Amino acid sequence: MAEEAGLDLVELRQLQNIAKRPRVLNLINSEISNLEKLRDSAIAKPEVPVSVPAPVSSSVKPVSPVVNYVTLGTFSWDQDNEKVKMYISLEDVGQDNVQAEFKPMSLDIKIHDVQGKNYRCAIPKLHKEIVPEKCKVLVKPKRIVITMFKSSRGNWLDIHHKEDKLKPSLEKEKDPMAGIMGMMKNMYEDGDEEMKKTIAKAWTDARSGKATDPLKGL
Repeated sequence: MAEEAGLDLVELRQLQNIAKRPRVLNLINSEISNLEKLRDSAIAKPEVPVSVPAPVSSSVKPVSPVVNYVTLGTFSWDQDNEKVKMYISLEDVGQDNVQAEFKPMSLDIKIHDVQGKNYRCAIPKLHKEIVPEKCKVLVKPKRIVITMFKSSRGNWLDIHHKEDKLKPSLEKEKDPMAGIMGMMKNMYEDGDEEMKKTIAKAWTDARSGKATDPLKGL
């Protein structure tokens, strides 16, 4: 726009030089003044290019598919004082396809893409604690060997955690009278005739409700 206004001004000034009549000169001078203002305005305010905003991507991230596993519940194991070894029979397994997670009281082994299937062997609670950072997995041609190092030396009765069977149960407490009756039976069998009569009488009184303590009077 400024360039066009400049060209128009050149021609108008040429006309201004050859014009004679006052009215024509006034019209030319007025137009020159307007064009000068237009030119100066165009120079002072250059055109600013309009930026077009970049398109916003509306793509949705794909959801990871759920991985299904075949549970490996059968394995063998052995031990020494320092470590426990598990043996899983499985062929055509790559070392990179095995994912192992060891914790102090558990392990979780995931085996991916073995002839189109995924396998998993997990023990949620081990017999005793292990040292996770020392444990390892070794893949062999026909089996997987899992080595777990014991937190404390000793023998494991099982690889799975077992509740202490010697722990007393309040629900199974014996009837206190059963012990007394057993003791009276032994006294009766080992006693003389007088003792047997006394025990027989105490036994009879206890069963009939005449005596609450069968040992009273012995």
